[in-house]
Amino acid sequence: MTIQFADPQPVRALRILLYSHDTLGYGHLRRNLLIARALSEIEPQPEILLIGGMREAGAFVLPPGTDCVTLPAYAKQDDGSYQPRELGDDLVRLTRLRSMTICGAATGFDPDLMIVDNVPRGAQYELDKTLQALRVRGRCKIVLGLRDVIDTPSATRRQWLRQRNFETVRRYFDAVWVYGDPTLYNLLDDCGMSGPLGPIARHVGFLDPAGRRDAAQSALDAAAIAGADPRPYVFCAVGGGRDGSALCEAFVRCQLPAGHRGVLVTGTQMSEDRRAQVHRIAAGRDDMMVMPFLREPFDTMTSAARLIGMGGYNTTMEFLSIRKPSLVVPRCAPRREQVMRTEQLAKRGLVSMLLPKNLSAEALSKWFATPVVPRAQQLDMGGLERLKALTTNICNTLPHLSVVSAKAQGILA
Repeated sequence: MTIQFADPQPVRALRILLYSHDTLGYGHLRRNLLIARALSEIEPQPEILLIGGMREAGAFVLPPGTDCVTLPAYAKQDDGSYQPRELGDDLVRLTRLRSMTICGAATGFDPDLMIVDNVPRGAQYELDKTLQALRVRGRCKIVLGLRDVIDTPSATRRQWLRQRNFETVRRYFDAVWVYGDPTLYNLLDDCGMSGPLGPIARHVGFLDPAGRRDAAQSALDAAAIAGADPRPYVFCAVGGGRDGSALCEAFVRCQLPAGHRGVLVTGTQMSEDRRAQVHRIAAGRDDMMVMPFLREPFDTMTSAARLIGMGGYNTTMEFLSIRKPSLVVPRCAPRREQVMRTEQLAKRGLVSMLLPKNLSAEALSKWFATPVVPRAQQLDMGGLERLKALTTNICNTLPHLSVVSAKAQGILA
């Protein structure tokens, strides 16, 4: 569905800035790329600038009218703290560098809408100067986009109070969009956000990746894998791979379904020694393909007989959209987000769940040998269409733009 700007047309293209802090894996970056692709369908086509801290951003296909600024990277430690990924060990210097880069890019781009992914003040509070600058300019609406689950209610509440997130949202943000279905998990109520945030916060539905990808690249990747071996395959991927080595090793050691082969994507952030270990094990088999990265995995996943992955938001959305037998091995620390989401989905029969403490090659082999028929899911997967309509409507409140659409109003009704 295409959303049209109403007459009169804006004097220039709508400018949208998407920020993600990107400290572990590709999750925040991939979510913003998915949102950017949906928003690029608005007519006339907006200008979209991604700002993020994942240097792998250049390997992904950018939507039309989209460009990116890649920040020097943080690396998230096992305890949840940050360190520079490559630039020495001075976290204060890196934070200052990132903060100045973000503020310079944002003020130079002069957006009409900024969507901040998940962390209101940014990693290490690196967004504070940018939020202040954009609010002073008065030309930009600022939105916080939250994934469906952050952490346990008590941990989320403590974090938001400690980081003064409620105060920040009330001072600088015009809306809060939760990328989830409250019938599965109600973030706003369970984490005590409904009262403090009031009417600016709403659930918009899950972000369904189906139909919003670079179809040519996705088909090319799928064809390359299918053409390498005519046997049907099972697919396993672990995101960036930094914490996925245990699942990768279990997968390359397991007994696959008869007549099938395995396709494993390790991610680019797995340590060299762990990746080498996975390749050594896989080299002894004639039914296992291992690769570090796929630019557009959706069609490859759609063609698989079964799917295995960790429980990040984007991987889970792909599993729900594809509706193949799927096994999720959720991360349990430092946050409980993946476990909480996966438990709810498993209760509904939408995915299978295996906790990391029970992970082994034998456990995967047993799951492959067990018949699995996913139930029909009835979750609200309409988040991306709502984002298009919400973007159109929220920007209409800016005096220099006029973008209201009757069709958009219908979507939001």
